[in-house]
Amino acid sequence: MKVALIQQKFHKTKKQTVEKTLELIEQASKNGAELVVLQELHQTQYFCQSEDVEFFDLANEYKSDIEFWANVAKENKVVLVTSLFEKRTTGLYHNTAYVFEKDGSLAGKYRKMHIPDDPLFYEKFYFTPGDIGFEPIDTSVGRLGVLVCWDQWYPEAARLMALKGADILIYPTAIGWFDLDGDDEKSRQLEAWVAVQRGHSVANGLPVVTVNRVGFEKDESGVSDGIRFWGNSFVFGPQGEQLFRADSEKEECFIVDVDMKKSEDVRRIWPFLRDRRIDSYSGLLKRFID
Repeated sequence: MKVALIQQKFHKTKKQTVEKTLELIEQASKNGAELVVLQELHQTQYFCQSEDVEFFDLANEYKSDIEFWANVAKENKVVLVTSLFEKRTTGLYHNTAYVFEKDGSLAGKYRKMHIPDDPLFYEKFYFTPGDIGFEPIDTSVGRLGVLVCWDQWYPEAARLMALKGADILIYPTAIGWFDLDGDDEKSRQLEAWVAVQRGHSVANGLPVVTVNRVGFEKDESGVSDGIRFWGNSFVFGPQGEQLFRADSEKEECFIVDVDMKKSEDVRRIWPFLRDRRIDSYSGLLKRFID
């Protein structure tokens, strides 16, 4: 399957950013992509750098946004993974991935389950944790295990998607560096991020696709300078083999060939699911074992 990873920066306004996204999706379609994955909260700046109630207004158009991206999927005849700011009702918002079929129908959605609260990543202020669980989304290109950004650090999330029959794990993402951090610290953070997701591919015998944004985004509150998103979007095969990795700056549509049949072969030689001791894992349901 040809998978398109749209690694993009924020272009000052939603309108300009979406125009660039449409250009890249059209390019992906013309190059034979069947599945197109966009980054986390791809329509706007990463607004979670500060706690500001005005940013909730960004979700006011989410219903029309759903209709818009459904039409984009239909016009380009691709399965499209988006990431939108969902206003469920007054005072209740989610960070939600919507997946659209090639005919524009809604295949399914996933509400981000793990919500961070770190400096410049104040997502708990904006997002209610997901309440529809870890459910793969059935599409014409396979069963997609869609998770979002902070979910990528949790092996439990990847495992549950795998146990429910996901054919591929997909992570729309927004993560980056602080410019004041030293080069060694930046490298440690980036490589840890790559390594943990590579581990998900090996442990579950599944390909993993992660799409991150690029570019510097200023902290409008003035408390800090801002975030320089580190890109490095990647694809790993089911043995953890690197199929593709982008750089930290390029805004582009990357097309990657993913062998969707290889997981069958890998799981036959590495039967990790067979050898799991499900009778001995009850401790995983505890916060900590004292």
